[in-house]
Amino acid sequence: MERTFSAIARADVNIDRSNVVRKFEGYRHTVGHGGINSFPLPPKVKKALAGLRPKLVRAFIQEYFNVLPEKGVYDWSKLDPYMESLSVEGSSVVASICVKPKVLFPQIDENVVMPNDINEWQKLVEAIVHRYSVEKNIVSHWEIANEPDIGENGGCPYKFNSPDEYNGYYKITAEAVLRACPGVKVGGPALAYAKSELMEGLLSYCSSNNFRLDFISWHCYSDDPRAHADNIRHMKRLAGKYYPGRPPEMMITEMSKGFDPVVCEETAFDAFRPATIAACVFAMMDEFVDYSFYYHIWDQVFIVGEFESFYKNPEIMAVHWNYTPHRFGLLGVMGEVRPAYFVYKALSEMSGSEVKVECASEDILVKSTVDGGVSTTMAVNYNAVQSRDMMLTLRYENFAPGIYEMSVKRIGEDLRYNETELDIIERRFIDVRGPVYFNVLSSAYSVAVVRMKPVSADTVKKTYENMK
Repeated sequence: MERTFSAIARADVNIDRSNVVRKFEGYRHTVGHGGINSFPLPPKVKKALAGLRPKLVRAFIQEYFNVLPEKGVYDWSKLDPYMESLSVEGSSVVASICVKPKVLFPQIDENVVMPNDINEWQKLVEAIVHRYSVEKNIVSHWEIANEPDIGENGGCPYKFNSPDEYNGYYKITAEAVLRACPGVKVGGPALAYAKSELMEGLLSYCSSNNFRLDFISWHCYSDDPRAHADNIRHMKRLAGKYYPGRPPEMMITEMSKGFDPVVCEETAFDAFRPATIAACVFAMMDEFVDYSFYYHIWDQVFIVGEFESFYKNPEIMAVHWNYTPHRFGLLGVMGEVRPAYFVYKALSEMSGSEVKVECASEDILVKSTVDGGVSTTMAVNYNAVQSRDMMLTLRYENFAPGIYEMSVKRIGEDLRYNETELDIIERRFIDVRGPVYFNVLSSAYSVAVVRMKPVSADTVKKTYENMK
């Protein structure tokens, strides 16, 4: 059925290029990886990761790397290539410590959370930190545990049943981290549920004992941008209670859309997914969280044998990643790029200052930046119940007079791309002499990226001459 464009609902988007709101820091919304198997990122995936120009990438150091096969013996043969694959130019890693070697934890039980030899445990942690923060300079942040409030259900072999349990583990682990490399940042607890009592327990313990807590972390999987924003506000209130001066950094070390009741390959390409992710990112930006990490860059196969030495119920992971995989990956198992990748690609290409935007429609969420003469506008069409096509009129104020190249890209059902680059669906020149406006289609559950960049008359001339 063809669209009747004149009948589509309309919305004005007013952009004042001279009204700076703040510095735009899209890099604070980045990606994470790991926890499923020990395979390093393939070259294609590493190239795609590098294309997002991350400053931080979050990763797991899980027990299947078998770093401590016996006391006093360290084996880096699996972990080295894995960590090196995550190291891309201009970035460092937030590493979650999830190891649970059999020599220190002979019983396979998520509720056993303290090693049988604290001295050996601290030597192991020191060796890991020295390897990747000193020798190789890959890791800048060490996160202690992963989803410790739910244990194996969260993908890692520790379940802490009280704040005191976690605080004791945090203390002995953080001490070792900081002995090995005092300049790194240390934090946690990477909660599955942001309002778990473990968070307040950790804040209270560290503040009252003057113990290092550089960042706090939690996770959120939800289709509702308000859920992500509410967690941030909750953490700010909680941290402010114990650190009224300067609270620890706040990191959502796993975020994504909600878990779908039914998933097939097509759901990864459904327009709802990238629009939802973009809407949630905008909500987190507006609450000024320090970092969020989309989980994850690449979907993988779960290798049962890698978990059997430390996991009581590997079937949990098999369900999540083999039988009914969530298909959260920005790239699929075979390296295919999915639409959500381009949300993060677009964010990575926005820079400079965020400027004031006004839009009367609650379903159209907009961020616009100015960097020199270049303006980039990202418009998300999102409604949790039902989105609809909208015809946007972008109205810009305070452009310097001159010729501009206008281009439009769109992430949606009509997505067009080549490898890791979105196709331009419209490109033309506009001679600006005062306020400028034009229409852009914002289809239901889509993300439109509009760029205006100054060009010379000679560029226009050469462009036309090359049309052969």
